[in-house]
Amino acid sequence: MIRGNVLAILIGMGFTYSSIAQTETPKGWHLMDLETNQLHGISLKKAYDLLQQKNKKSQTVIVAVLDSGVDTTHEDLKEILWKNPKEIPGNGIDDDKNGYIDDVFGWNFLGGKNGKSLKKAGDERARVYHRWKDQFLGKSIDTSQLAPQQKLNYKMWLKAAGELNFSQEEMTELMFIEVTAKALRRHDKVLRLEMGVDEYSCEKLEKFEPITKSGKDAKLGFLTVMKMLQMDPEEKNTLALKELDEYIEGKKAAFESREVAPHNYRAEIVGDNYFDFNDRFYGNNDVMGPGPTHGTHVSGIIAAKRNNNIGVDGVADQVKLMTLRIVPDGDEYDKDVALAIRYAVDNGAKIINMSFGKSFSPEKPWVDSAIRYAEQRDVLLIHASGNDAENIDSVENFPNPWLTPWKTFAKNYITVGASSDLSIGPSIAADFSSYGKTQVDLFAPGVKIYSTTPGGNNYGNLKGTSMATPIVTGIAAILKSYFPQLTATEIKSIIEQSVIKPDASIACIKPGSEMEKVPFEYLSKTGGIANAYNAVKTALEYKPVIAVKNANASKK
Repeated sequence: MIRGNVLAILIGMGFTYSSIAQTETPKGWHLMDLETNQLHGISLKKAYDLLQQKNKKSQTVIVAVLDSGVDTTHEDLKEILWKNPKEIPGNGIDDDKNGYIDDVFGWNFLGGKNGKSLKKAGDERARVYHRWKDQFLGKSIDTSQLAPQQKLNYKMWLKAAGELNFSQEEMTELMFIEVTAKALRRHDKVLRLEMGVDEYSCEKLEKFEPITKSGKDAKLGFLTVMKMLQMDPEEKNTLALKELDEYIEGKKAAFESREVAPHNYRAEIVGDNYFDFNDRFYGNNDVMGPGPTHGTHVSGIIAAKRNNNIGVDGVADQVKLMTLRIVPDGDEYDKDVALAIRYAVDNGAKIINMSFGKSFSPEKPWVDSAIRYAEQRDVLLIHASGNDAENIDSVENFPNPWLTPWKTFAKNYITVGASSDLSIGPSIAADFSSYGKTQVDLFAPGVKIYSTTPGGNNYGNLKGTSMATPIVTGIAAILKSYFPQLTATEIKSIIEQSVIKPDASIACIKPGSEMEKVPFEYLSKTGGIANAYNAVKTALEYKPVIAVKNANASKK
């Protein structure tokens, strides 16, 4: 993903060049063990070895993935997808009478009844600004005269209005990156011609020796930019250029959003009355959607078919993945999040993965109510901290476990930051990861994570707290599968108790800073990295609080 201070990157571009190749880190490093492999992974093999030694048997666990969609035909996923046992595929009838017709694999809350799917949506900041613009812009507002909800709306609107004041530096940054994208396309055209291929990775380009001067210049220019933008060496030229285009398009839309409201594609395609929560039976059953890369990758991390000698191994076995499409290109909608959580709970999911997030949540009570609903029904929610390198103790990140209507924190909620390894980068904390001593529970590997991608049984690396979150979800699924008596809150407690705390001598640079070193333990509540082996070991020894109280009472 393109991130960070793009202007600084581009100003420094072209003056020096060194090989883009990094220290070779094995695919699936996130599953490995510090003692055995010298990598800060989750010790997964040791976890399964211990379960086998103890002769533990497993039960199938349903895990819901709230995301951008999933490639249901992928070789490493198709066998582990949840299929609604009460629904007859393709008959156009709501067999289970749950309001969703032919919801075989789950549901697409971004779909229309005509089979189309929403791909793009504006960011929530712009939606909030234009929603209340006529009510608040240029008006003298006496907050003492506002009703409580109006006060909240006004405060949210002011925040959105402030964030839509873009600086000249940001405008210049966009100009530079547009110039860079054009240059990259010129280089790419030359390289494809000389290499005789349409698609190549930076790794492959490194090994290619151009014959012509224009080819040599194109190779140097292309690799230099990829290095400066911190692209993975295995990333394909096509994806890199697509990401640049999406970044530029998103930035342009953001700059225009002060004056022009985001186009309401939802009204055209989904067609629901968004502000009526009772209008809930919209969407369609196309859970793949038009952009399933993110959701497919997340799904593979959790539970790609293990030990089948193809592709990758997911963290958890004995899992069925329920697909709920709620994440467009842009910010998700609170209504979809709330309804997807409720759908997951009602259809048997015990763990819900939420690798998404945003900085505004105008319908937060709807989401809070759904989280509470899950809590009351013993369902665990696992959520990404975000990729903005911010301290979310002081910067808002939604959804979150604070349940506003009840003025309490949900006990069934884990927030995950992204860790790295010194074989990959200069810090044990991923440079993009948001953090927080009170709001982030723990970290998990989130850099150079190899998993399933859509479009023909493909695989590739991605990075983000979106990748760290499903690793924790996978660990939670192992615990629920092999220790089915454990409650959601007990699983949360065990995962938190069993983190590995990196040695204080391991370099940790504060995310978002240049080179400010901080103790890793300062970045989250537990100060550690999730570990499957430790979690299983802790679960084997775990005694519920109620059992301990009963045992003590019987001694009296």
